[in-house]
Amino acid sequence: MNVFDLHRGTAPLLISLPHDGSEIPTALAARMTPEAQRAPDTDWHVSRLYAFARELGASILVPRYSRYVIDLNRPPDDVSLYPGQNTTGLCPTVRFSGDPVYLPEETPTPDDIAVRIDTYWRPYHTALRDELDRLHAAHDRVLLWEGHSIRGECPFLFDGRLPDLNIGTASGASCAPDRQSRIETALCAQTGYDSVVNGRF
Repeated sequence: MNVFDLHRGTAPLLISLPHDGSEIPTALAARMTPEAQRAPDTDWHVSRLYAFARELGASILVPRYSRYVIDLNRPPDDVSLYPGQNTTGLCPTVRFSGDPVYLPEETPTPDDIAVRIDTYWRPYHTALRDELDRLHAAHDRVLLWEGHSIRGECPFLFDGRLPDLNIGTASGASCAPDRQSRIETALCAQTGYDSVVNGRF
């Protein structure tokens, strides 16, 4: 089963778009509410947004299936990325609106989740690791960039309005300070947009 598309580049840059996929297998969609079947929480159009990166020589990894099938941006043990805050999990049961993804009595069982990890999550992350290793073999340093989009206002997940541009570096744990500083400088130079680093995300 082809669960992702990978464009292999030559530059020391890998862009992962874990929420770009929107497909839902027919048997699984039948267990979901009509609203969820439309996959409304997809990161729409991020593949188009990042298409320019091919010309820069970047590698780009894009999933085929919806985050409602499995969220590729969550750890397989489903530990919350945002403790104490509303969020969605590895196999989300609520949408960003707080409404249910599944019909009554159709939420994923532990066995369902285990199958989805093996079928969708593991192949994506194996491809991510393998591509990073391939690029590292050619370059001393490689940047992994995770591309996302989200509605600016989503009361279930956060108060108020998000800035236009949101950069997250796990409070500096996933990015060297000088690299983060250069990104912040680039964001500040974007006229007409507001930005934040390590805000809600």
